[in-house]
Amino acid sequence: MEPVYRTIIGLARTVFFAEGLKFTVVGDEHIPASGGAVLAVNHTGYMDFTYAGLPVRTPKRYIRFMAKKEVFDNSVSGPIMRALKHIPVDRGAGADSYKAAVDYLRRGELVGVYPEATISRSFEIKEFKSGAARMAIEADVPIIPIVIWGAQRVWTKGFPKRLGRTNTPISIAVGAPIPPDEPAAELTARLRVTMQGLLADLQKDYTHEPGAYWVPARLGGSAPTLEEADAMDAAEAAERAAAKAAREDRE
Repeated sequence: MEPVYRTIIGLARTVFFAEGLKFTVVGDEHIPASGGAVLAVNHTGYMDFTYAGLPVRTPKRYIRFMAKKEVFDNSVSGPIMRALKHIPVDRGAGADSYKAAVDYLRRGELVGVYPEATISRSFEIKEFKSGAARMAIEADVPIIPIVIWGAQRVWTKGFPKRLGRTNTPISIAVGAPIPPDEPAAELTARLRVTMQGLLADLQKDYTHEPGAYWVPARLGGSAPTLEEADAMDAAEAAERAAAKAAREDRE
C-alpha cells in the first residue's frame, strides 16, 4: 500500500476529469503484474509523466520516474517526489541516479525514463540516450515502450499551457516487452524503431489540425522538422553553457 501515491493518483484523475481529457489506452496488458522493468516514454510535453501512469494501474502498479534534481529541490514538489519514491537525476553526477535506478529495478520496481532526455519540439522521436538500455541490461529486466500522443496540446515547450477544460484526446500505446538480449547500442536502436512504429500507429487514428503548432511538419503541421528542432536545442544548450561560464567568471 502506498497511501501518498494513491492520493496523488486520485487527485490527478480528478484534474483529468475537470480538463475533459479523453484517453485511449492500448497494450496495457504488456505491463507485468510483478517484477522490474524499464518503462521508456516518449517526451512531447510537461504532463507526459502523469499520463504514462495510466496503463500501469491496470495491474495496480506504480512508476518510479527519473526526474531532474531541480524538481526535488523545490519546496513544494520536492517532498512529493520523495514520497512517491521517484529518482533525482543530477546531470553533473549521473552515476548516483543510474545506480539508484538499477537498484530499484533489481528490487522489482518499474522505473520510468525519457530516452530522448528532453522534450521533442518536432514531436517526432528524437535520438535516444543509451541509459534505458544500459539499465535494463545491468538489472536483467525488459524495456517496455510507452508512446503518448496528444500531450503536447496540453502543455509543451515554448507554448502556453492549456490546463482548462479542453476536451483534448490523448492516445497511449504500450508495446511488448523488449528483452535485454543485445548490446546497449543495438538495444537502444531497436527501442527507438519500436517507439517510432507505435507513434505512427497512434497518429493514424488521430485527427490532426492542418497548420497547428502541435502537429508535426510531416503531418501538415507547423512544428519544426526533427532537424530544425535539433538545431534549436543545440543553440539553446550553447546559450546555457555560455551563461553558466559567464556566471563562473564573475564568481
